[in-house]
Amino acid sequence: MAVVARYSFPLDAQIAKSNLESAGIAAYIADEHTINMQWLYSDALGGVRVLVAVSDLEEAREILGEDFSPSVIEASGSGGEEVSERCCSYCGSRNVALYTKGKKSAFVIFILLGFPLFFYQHGIKCNACGKFTKN
Repeated sequence: MAVVARYSFPLDAQIAKSNLESAGIAAYIADEHTINMQWLYSDALGGVRVLVAVSDLEEAREILGEDFSPSVIEASGSGGEEVSERCCSYCGSRNVALYTKGKKSAFVIFILLGFPLFFYQHGIKCNACGKFTKN
């Protein structure tokens, strides 16, 4: 077995393994559980390693080096365009961003009281007028 790639997070290694297995290359993951339990060990252990047979090493490197972004965009049907056009309900501006209202105060309460009180809201915030709209 040879190391074809190293990742800081086990999820990235699982995605790489799935890509390789979909191409017919047997792949294995090493140190996944150790890093899941103690993620600070990731750098010390060299990350989560994806292993393949030595005979499949070059083909596996080519597969992991490919960019699948165009295929994902094509499969989603969005064609690279934004899925939904959002606008501010107060001023009509399209200069909006996703925003979570109350996230900072919920975090402070968690730190002070030791248990979470989640009272935040997801929505959009207008960058032009500063108003928040709940989704």
